[in-house]
Amino acid sequence: MPASDQHIPTGCPRYVQMLSEQSTIFSPRSFRQGSEPTWIFEELPKATIISVSRPDVGDITPMLLSYTIEFQYRQFKWRLLKKASQVIYLHFALKKRAFIEEINEKQEQVKEWLQNLGIGDHTTVVQDDDEADDDALPLHHDESAKNRDVPSSAALPIIRPALGRQHSISDRSKVAMQGYLNHFLGNMDIANSREVCKFLEVSKLSFSPEYGQKLKEDYVMVKHLPKIQKDDDRKCCACPWFNCCNDNWQKVWAVLKPGFLTFLEDPFDTKLLDIIVFDVLPASDGNGDGRVFLAEEVKERNPLRYSFKVSCGNRSIKLRTRSNAKARDWVAAINDAGLRPPEGWCHLHRFGSFAPPRGLTEDGSQAQWFVDGEAAFEAIASSIEEAKSEIFITDWWLCPELYLRRPFHAHGSSRLDALLEAKAKQGVQIYVLLYKEVALALKINSVYSKQKLLNIHENVRVLRSPDHFSAGVYLWSHHEKLVIIDYRVCFIGGLDLCFGRYDTVEHKVGDYPPLIWPGKDYYNPRESEPNSWIDTMKDELDRGKYPRMPWHDVHCAIWGPPCRDIARHFVQRWNFAKRSKAPNERAIPLLMPQHHMVIPHYMGSRDEEIETESKKAEDKHKRQESFSSRSSYQDIPLLLPQEADELDTTNGIPTLNAVDTTQSHSNQQSTATMSLDAAAQSEMQSLNNEWWETQERGDQVVSAEEAGQVGPRIPCRCQIIRSVGPWSAGTSQTEESIHNAYCSLIEKAEYFVYIENQFFISGLSGDEIIRNRVLEALYRRIMRAYKEQKCFRVIVVIPLLPGFQGGVDDSGAASVRAIMHWQFRTICRGQHSILHYLYDLLGPKTCDYISFYGLRSYGKLFDGGPVATSQVYVHSKLMIIDDCVALIGSANINDRSLIGSRDSEIGVLIEDKEFLDTSMDGKPWKAGKFAFSLRLSLWSEHLGLHAGQISQIHDPVVDETYKNIWMATAKTNSMIYQDVFACIPNDFMHSRVAIRQSISYWKEKLGHTTIDLGIAPKKLESYQNGVAKADDPMERLEAVHGHLVTFPLDFMRQEDLRPVFNESEFYASSQVFH
Repeated sequence: MPASDQHIPTGCPRYVQMLSEQSTIFSPRSFRQGSEPTWIFEELPKATIISVSRPDVGDITPMLLSYTIEFQYRQFKWRLLKKASQVIYLHFALKKRAFIEEINEKQEQVKEWLQNLGIGDHTTVVQDDDEADDDALPLHHDESAKNRDVPSSAALPIIRPALGRQHSISDRSKVAMQGYLNHFLGNMDIANSREVCKFLEVSKLSFSPEYGQKLKEDYVMVKHLPKIQKDDDRKCCACPWFNCCNDNWQKVWAVLKPGFLTFLEDPFDTKLLDIIVFDVLPASDGNGDGRVFLAEEVKERNPLRYSFKVSCGNRSIKLRTRSNAKARDWVAAINDAGLRPPEGWCHLHRFGSFAPPRGLTEDGSQAQWFVDGEAAFEAIASSIEEAKSEIFITDWWLCPELYLRRPFHAHGSSRLDALLEAKAKQGVQIYVLLYKEVALALKINSVYSKQKLLNIHENVRVLRSPDHFSAGVYLWSHHEKLVIIDYRVCFIGGLDLCFGRYDTVEHKVGDYPPLIWPGKDYYNPRESEPNSWIDTMKDELDRGKYPRMPWHDVHCAIWGPPCRDIARHFVQRWNFAKRSKAPNERAIPLLMPQHHMVIPHYMGSRDEEIETESKKAEDKHKRQESFSSRSSYQDIPLLLPQEADELDTTNGIPTLNAVDTTQSHSNQQSTATMSLDAAAQSEMQSLNNEWWETQERGDQVVSAEEAGQVGPRIPCRCQIIRSVGPWSAGTSQTEESIHNAYCSLIEKAEYFVYIENQFFISGLSGDEIIRNRVLEALYRRIMRAYKEQKCFRVIVVIPLLPGFQGGVDDSGAASVRAIMHWQFRTICRGQHSILHYLYDLLGPKTCDYISFYGLRSYGKLFDGGPVATSQVYVHSKLMIIDDCVALIGSANINDRSLIGSRDSEIGVLIEDKEFLDTSMDGKPWKAGKFAFSLRLSLWSEHLGLHAGQISQIHDPVVDETYKNIWMATAKTNSMIYQDVFACIPNDFMHSRVAIRQSISYWKEKLGHTTIDLGIAPKKLESYQNGVAKADDPMERLEAVHGHLVTFPLDFMRQEDLRPVFNESEFYASSQVFH
């Protein structure tokens, strides 16, 4: 007797495979996608029935049962709620597809016969949108349920009511469904069919570990995308009577991940149609309606439409589903993903940052510092050479002709464009974001850089941002400096990949003949900025007359989750620029941010275990593939009720440990998780050819006998902080987490604050012009130390002059003077300055708490040539607190960089978690390896200390260090430079008249000098016992130790340095300068 005609007794229904006399015999090969399989599953997934439920406890209809099913594939787990009707639809979809694919291989007349019968010749007969909806089934069994149209009359017994004990129905349904799932999931071809993948809600993105856990996926309807060419265009709802949908709505596959929602054409596609990267939401909607959600339902005027919208940043996208239940599920899933710990991308973290603190557990967060360009560029070059998949670069200024290794004659392959070309030819995808400058104000010529980069290879994509006219942004810039390699290592700090930045610890002022700095890389913006970039290897300056301006900077390498947070920032900016600048350019793709995924503890805790499981799964896959070739119609069984006594229950239900994939990231529960970055970390450590690995000292730190330009690679706690707003990153909120971090860290400092920065423009409480409050935080912390009678030091190192073209007295140098005005206003002039406040309260003791410094270098321009000096331009953006915390990034201390709505910036806060014993204020102290070693390196360079002298500066705040070494060295060096050069700036020039007189005197005496009086006379005149002497200036300069000098607080004190009415800067907003 056929299974469809079997008598069903009045007992509880049992489920067996339905064997129909008309069943089609087919090979699983018919389920392959083309000549070669495009598989989502590379090994067989597992399924476990967690529970069985019904809409009404009194309803025993098998067709209305709902199954909560937990699936596992490798380290991924997800749960789905499926109705029995959906399983029926899946079954017939597979049966029908297999039948028609067999028929399609027959003769042409058979196809014509089928078409005449109305079956058609589509590859997939039952489309994804035709599956049963949750809302389509009646909640209560009635007569209409019996007559429900199903694909085959053989399935009618399932709908027929059956009597028996309710709990036994659920239990036996659970066993039967488990067997069914095990059967069709036991075949690799069927598991990878479109029908099954749709049923399991999986796609090509589901199981990519770099994108995080598997969340919700399904087809949705969208309207905002360009028209997608498809063979079958479906409508947004199931209504056949009303034309309620126009052609603008189209079906796409939506993939929800912990950090984003993306849209694909279908589950087997990997090309992004669109993506919403989750970001911080407003605290309220501004209308008093309460909290803002990432997703929320939308009420439609047409009751047949079910919609919801997703709003993030400056975007709001409306989507439709085929049922109200699906819309609700999507809204709940999206809101949960946006708040899911530990990232919780939609709410603020410490300091108001978009990124959470990392390294609280052993998650692979590591950091390594580099002082000056030589060390940083070497590490960047080595990382680029090791790139395997993608490189992200963003800079304020980028020069493709920059050599990352010197001497440049011996390292032609280290030129940036050559490095990128070599990797692009290997298939590495390279994405470069350039700041699009206002050409009238800056000469960095990003158009030239873009064209040079685009000519390298098709795998190099370049975007410039912002579009000034459409965005209405003319005053602000993109100021980040980032290089990200394979989401594995990121370089962040103050160094752009451009001319003038390469430098060594010596900070040489000359290079003739050219060995280190070719062409326009011999750079001194105080003297001249290049007007043409046609020949970058042609000198801009006369090397025999003008010194280069040495460059001091600090950079940092980051590994682990914070590296991915930085890459997420890049992706967010790239996608925003793509939509603004090239929305329809197919060669410019949208990017997806990778995710720091935690492997649940049931997957093991070591890399070797992961590899072993992977090998076992691969072997199992191979065995299963050979076994599945013998399958027939039994590969797709249909479940039908059977006699109760025929069911074998001895084996029970195969189950897995039901572990929630949402992991706790608190310190108490952190031991139960591990990071995928551990595998990357292990791989990194095996790369012995990475340059900076040769610089590592393991658990060692810079000792009293050594100090270099490359720090140890150390596990740290890291948090990414930034300054962004709607114009710069497309966010809905302005983020100023760098500003908040500065103020908070200063407030909590115990002994000292050490700052190096390109600018120092800040305000005290009540300042209505300057908005950032770094100065207020310093003032309050100093006053607290003074009241408590405790030792506390603030040391600030900044450039002696702004690094822009023009002498201080030149008519075209109003910008230079304007910046000087705002810095002096912050430091020592007027009622808003910190020294004005402190001197009124502390008197002469002020210098015990805070002092300001600059850097200067000297040397001969060539052998036998003139002796020259130049400021060492301090471009680092660094703060060290108590030898335990370091803040490194691109942000200057001014409103442009800190308040978020102006320049875009990024930085990293590094907190040590490995310490060593040292002293602070003469007492024992635990100093962090990262911060302590970085300060020793910087101070040994600035003070000119030899290896054996570094122990003298271990304790930075005691008088022996602060006064007898640091302050004394700066004062002595300043006096020597004044004696030899009388260079600008100095404390003896109080007016522009004095500058003119001095320049006139030295030009007449020397015949030539620099814009800042940087050329020494051939002989120094001095008198001893009334007798004139002529000394060699180099002999006098030998007494200079390092580069540290005092900052000239009295320079130009008699002048109002603000622009006047006959200068164009007078009509510009003062915000440009601060």
